[in-house]
Amino acid sequence: MLVHNAADASSRHHSLRELGLNTSSNPIISLNEFTYKKGTEIYGEKEPAEYVYQVKSGAVRSYKLLSDGRRQIGAFHLVGDIFGLENGSEHRFTTEAIVDTTVRLVKRQSLELVAEGDAMVARNLLSMTTNNLQHAEDHMLLLGRKTSLERVAAFLLEMDTRLTAAGILALPMSRRDIADYLGLTLETVSRALSRLHDLGILGFIGNTQRQIMLLDRHQLAALDDLQN
Repeated sequence: MLVHNAADASSRHHSLRELGLNTSSNPIISLNEFTYKKGTEIYGEKEPAEYVYQVKSGAVRSYKLLSDGRRQIGAFHLVGDIFGLENGSEHRFTTEAIVDTTVRLVKRQSLELVAEGDAMVARNLLSMTTNNLQHAEDHMLLLGRKTSLERVAAFLLEMDTRLTAAGILALPMSRRDIADYLGLTLETVSRALSRLHDLGILGFIGNTQRQIMLLDRHQLAALDDLQN
């Protein structure tokens, strides 16, 4: 693994349950913590997948650079999310810190060794791999079938289930990130958000408009359901 400009690093011993993994044996394993500044690469595409990561604070984006130079974001990893678990020996995406972010790292080999003797951990790892594949399939369908307004509605509903606190949707990612995740232009995303605002579905808080209050989830869900 290559460590890219981590501002701070520490190594501690933790139980697997602290990573949110169910386990019958609850072994103590060594975890490293790294803090990455906003925009810093965590690992690159095709680098050896030697570690599995968990977001402790901040947010992370996974992306590929297409042959024409465009960036396609495949996923956003938020607090508590585990990422970097691959089927093969190399990472398929590049990951970057969206904001100043602290991640935990555990050696993939350590997890695999525990899984050999702990069926519950093995099921957890299989479930995470299956969920990643499901997300990739859902994302592919979103890019291939939905209109721009439906894509933005689907994105907001996804973030609503993962981010909302006290009725406020605080987005760590920029509109450019959202556009690259949805396969749209920045201008199209901005127009779609303005349209949803005009329809009374959402409201903006603050000058950056990254804090969103969802005012009508039923109408938003109806937009997402148009082609489902």
